[in-house]
Amino acid sequence: MALAPRALRQDTRCQFFKLCGSGTGEGFTPRPNWQVWSILASWPDAETAQAAILDNPVYTKWAARAREQFSLFLSPTSVRGLWSGEQPFALAAPPQAFAATGPIAILTRATLRPRHSLRFWKRVPKISEAIGRDPNVSFKIGIGEVPFLHQVTFSVWPDVASMSAFAHRDGPHAQAIRAVRAGDWFSEELYARFHVFGTSGHWSGADRAKWPKAMEKDAA
Repeated sequence: MALAPRALRQDTRCQFFKLCGSGTGEGFTPRPNWQVWSILASWPDAETAQAAILDNPVYTKWAARAREQFSLFLSPTSVRGLWSGEQPFALAAPPQAFAATGPIAILTRATLRPRHSLRFWKRVPKISEAIGRDPNVSFKIGIGEVPFLHQVTFSVWPDVASMSAFAHRDGPHAQAIRAVRAGDWFSEELYARFHVFGTSGHWSGADRAKWPKAMEKDAA
């Protein structure tokens, strides 16, 4: 983790990147899981992204030390907000081409104001339980740059309708969003929606029965 930023900055193909750890259990906890790490990177096109995981030294060194690895290739269709003061994802052209098709991935990222961090994390277990019970979610993990203060949620859904049904259902998730807005808990936030167009590798912890068919073929 200490050496990877320099190597990614030196790769002129890489437009944006973040290195993140993950939480224990479902991943949506502030307690770190020292075995699961993630590289989130933006590349100019699909071919470059697919080449990078094979020849970029960060990917190859991490892969050499990993028991398993899994990559999702994403095309952004909706982005709102900033990450470290940047807009990290260029929208696909035209993004509406993927609006009604699945599978889709949702990424939410926020920097918590320290005075509100305890209130936020008290709500997380119920949200994690709710998303874990949802029969439509195909994949989910919580990651972050800095424990407690920087949090990222990432989930994959078969289509927009199933994701929207969860997001707008009255429950722990919707209640937390209302509390965040009312209390101004975040100093920075970003919401992005992606079309999932490919995968590589394997994740044994994923329930393949829930993966959309479009992904099963790529992940086989």
